[in-house]
Amino acid sequence: MSVHIKLFGLIIAGIILLASTSAPDAAVKQKLSEYGFFSGDPKALQPADQVFAYEVNAPLFSDYAEKARFIYLPAGTKMTYRENGAFDFPDGTAIIKNFYYFTDAAHPDQGRRIIETRLLLKEPKGWKALAYIWNAEQTDALLEVAGATMPVSWNMASGKKQDLQYVVPNLNQCKGCHSYDGQFTPIGVSAKQLNMSLPEQENQLLALQKLGRLDLPASFDPLSAGHLTDYRKRENNLEQSARSYLDANCAHCHNPHGPASTSGMFLEVQEINPERLGIGKPPVAAGRGSGNLKYGIVPGKPSESILLYRMEHTDPGIRMPELGRQMVHEEGVALIKSWIKNM
Repeated sequence: MSVHIKLFGLIIAGIILLASTSAPDAAVKQKLSEYGFFSGDPKALQPADQVFAYEVNAPLFSDYAEKARFIYLPAGTKMTYRENGAFDFPDGTAIIKNFYYFTDAAHPDQGRRIIETRLLLKEPKGWKALAYIWNAEQTDALLEVAGATMPVSWNMASGKKQDLQYVVPNLNQCKGCHSYDGQFTPIGVSAKQLNMSLPEQENQLLALQKLGRLDLPASFDPLSAGHLTDYRKRENNLEQSARSYLDANCAHCHNPHGPASTSGMFLEVQEINPERLGIGKPPVAAGRGSGNLKYGIVPGKPSESILLYRMEHTDPGIRMPELGRQMVHEEGVALIKSWIKNM
């Protein structure tokens, strides 16, 4: 009897997964190429008309994957600036993020393998998240709604060979991070992420305005507007780098409107309340995730800080972020460790 009950439970779980991910509607393409976002050789990721590339100040760590980011806007439309949170987008927008690994990160000219492309499509009823997995020939990517796992190998910039079981999220997992007051929303396309000057170019937001892609307020000044710091550059200020890292990697959940709002630990760069930031704050719920430690952050004592403890783990029941990584971000851990130690 117990065997039949277990099998019945598995069948029900499968039905729930299929129902929650749901079959795509007719507007959703089965192949990435069918959208026409890129022209020429698909793997070159050359943007087509109405598609433009963008960069962010502080990238989200995704198991050392590189990312090529683009936005498609329907002809005659533009994004609208918001001081806080994601920009506003017209219906028909597509936010396009391609995940790839260089064969050898120290020698990018030796080629790369694109693993997946994630799309956020803006519809009248809200945003739709889709994931497309690239084929071995790098000629196209196919829709995958239920998620997937695949082996990936590459040489890191240090020369170390790395092997990874790369995880493509299912649609429910996408919703788990892209949530603001329960509504699906983009994460990285915001003023604090895009307010930057690209090498040998002007400020990215001003450039997008000149191209007719972004509607900026008349009073906008990039020097006074908020922005994140590129935490990857060692010469940058330690405090600013650490806070920017936490904002980019943790604050999409750890904010008053996010999925981790009940934790009371808010890691947005603008948070100034020490306890809300986690300093001297006990966890709301104790358990394996706390590692029997007492406080989120203990100034001067990284080894006693729950924040760092969770960053250093890969166990799904302990690690933070919970989704989007299987590996420890060694450089990120070193940065936050140094920040806590120097408090």
